[in-house]
Amino acid sequence: MSIIEKAADKLEKEVKPHVQQAPAAPVDPAPAHGENGVPRDEPGPDFQSSPALTSKRITLDQAKMRQYGIVTPAQGRTQIAEQFRVIKRPLLTNAFNKGPGMIKNGNLIMVTSALAGEGKSFCTVNLAMSIAMEMDRTVLLVDADVARPSVPKILGLGTERGLLDILLDDKLELADVLIKTDVEKLTLLTAGRRHTHSTELLASQSMGELLKELAERYADRVVIFDSPPLLLTSEARVLASQMGQIVLVVEAERTSQQAVKETLRQIESCDVVNLIYNKAGSFSGGEYYGYYYHESA
Repeated sequence: MSIIEKAADKLEKEVKPHVQQAPAAPVDPAPAHGENGVPRDEPGPDFQSSPALTSKRITLDQAKMRQYGIVTPAQGRTQIAEQFRVIKRPLLTNAFNKGPGMIKNGNLIMVTSALAGEGKSFCTVNLAMSIAMEMDRTVLLVDADVARPSVPKILGLGTERGLLDILLDDKLELADVLIKTDVEKLTLLTAGRRHTHSTELLASQSMGELLKELAERYADRVVIFDSPPLLLTSEARVLASQMGQIVLVVEAERTSQQAVKETLRQIESCDVVNLIYNKAGSFSGGEYYGYYYHESA
């Protein structure tokens, strides 16, 4: 039985409870512009540099985050917090395993979905916040949904220079676009200005070098990417080929088995795939709303 058939079989048999979330509204993409024949976009009229771009530090609105169902450090032991503690543990084990089963770039984790609206950004931010509460780990949250970023809305960010900007500008350093937060171990990298050739940028040598730096520069760092939906964009497939681990969010009673099979087929080159069965109705005795499996492709 193939990895796709196994995953689909598990998805049919396992129905786990999940805490409901408040969906984040997508941001409409800005128009693209060319300059002197070079496919390089300029920021739209609403592009503004917030104080975070200068100070490199922001204070998150944790009260607003809790309204979205996001785990926060001061929240204590909640059902969502406990569920993401379970979710993150195998991811962290894989990320920092130095033994025979060591996974290349295991600390690079992409969260994606087959379709839009399945809750991937909700899961991405919660996973990042949960890992940021670890005693000996730091986390970098990268908004790689370059066409329709949702992380800024959830965290209350403005439009910042970010991932695509550093890929476009050789003079821009990673440190110039990283945003520190008042959550001590959480740092952010936004998507940056939109670009018509974002797929090519994510597949470029510059992106490969950036991922290498992110994976190797800090031994305790987990890098979590909020990716576009796999079946709707080409950017997600490019990112998937460079990840050590992938988390696939599947919406209960909405995502078809065929969509799940096709999505898994597109990421089967990744040795570690994790599935979260999201938005499932709670029932007595349930402990966890997803399942995890690890199998070499």
